[in-house]
Amino acid sequence: MNEGPERMGHGRSRDAPAAVDVLIIVDTLSFSTAVDVAVSRGAIVYPFSYGDHKAAQAEADRVGAVLAHPRRAAGGQFSLSPVSLAGLSARAKLVLPSPNGSRLSAACNGIPALAGCLRNADAVAKAAREVAGSGIIGVVPAGERWPDGSLRPAIEDLLGAGAIIDRIALPCSPEAKVFRDAYRSAGQSLNRLIRDSLSGRELTEAGYVGDVEIALEQNVSAFAPRLIDGAYRAG
Repeated sequence: MNEGPERMGHGRSRDAPAAVDVLIIVDTLSFSTAVDVAVSRGAIVYPFSYGDHKAAQAEADRVGAVLAHPRRAAGGQFSLSPVSLAGLSARAKLVLPSPNGSRLSAACNGIPALAGCLRNADAVAKAAREVAGSGIIGVVPAGERWPDGSLRPAIEDLLGAGAIIDRIALPCSPEAKVFRDAYRSAGQSLNRLIRDSLSGRELTEAGYVGDVEIALEQNVSAFAPRLIDGAYRAG
């Protein structure tokens, strides 16, 4: 996970407090993309930290939702794979465990949050400006984990965050500028960079190339999934 949000706002000083008025969680491969696919179909998504299947099932039972299974154990059922969610029905409820995006969602502590990715960069940027008003927008690239649990930088999240920051078009921190400029610099190489990234290769080699291709679609979604009462809903 990223250590903190990259901030931008309307004329705030360099000494602005760390608190933000809205958070955008960017987990391109695959939490944010999966949430966008599900919400675009009219579903409601309850993020849940990865690793405790029993607790996740209990939460699904509590809210009357279907529990998404790990990719390899899904067996044709719903999972973190965006491809698997294409068959979700409208008004479906889904508990979606993930090691990064869901964990970050749980850490928002009441701060308005949006799930952003390449598919919905325009919509999320617009929603963030509307929610924040004259306040501060935080963009959180989720990152990945090495097998020992330490942080693994993920360029797909850097580039996804940069795409959204570019569209927010507000004064931003030096860190946010670097992300935005990386996205701009990628240009027509963006898809290749993400396909060839460690995360992209892992998914492709595991047989989930379709998940990578869905995540590479830019601005095909008009939805900005917003975390409301513990679940992402259409925004």
